[in-house]
Amino acid sequence: MRSVGITLGLTALVAASLTGCSNDDEQSDYQAICVDPETQQRADDDKCKDEREYHGSGSGFFWFYMATRGGAFVPPIGGRYNTSDGSYTTSGLRNSSGGTATVKRGGLDTKGGNIGTISRGGFGKASKGSHGG
Repeated sequence: MRSVGITLGLTALVAASLTGCSNDDEQSDYQAICVDPETQQRADDDKCKDEREYHGSGSGFFWFYMATRGGAFVPPIGGRYNTSDGSYTTSGLRNSSGGTATVKRGGLDTKGGNIGTISRGGFGKASKGSHGG
């Protein structure tokens, strides 16, 4: 009888921690994918080493910010993204109330999908917070 109570307690604890992980992702207003602006292709998150913003010139990999509630298509790694679905800079990004937007860089499924429904982070996946990458 005692082991059943311990098992149920541990199950509740694990469920609560998983819920906490997904809530962080749900709260961000913008999700960033790592991209190469010259080829307009999505790259692996590890290639975006910092928070540099792309302003129309320069080479390398940069974060591309997409609204999480915008229904935009996130391409798989190596796939082309649509530049009209987001922004290369965080200036001017606002939440639905017009306030400062929250941003999360990286962690989206490498296979792509609709930004509002694809999986984020979790066990076995690398995830970078809004502090950079």
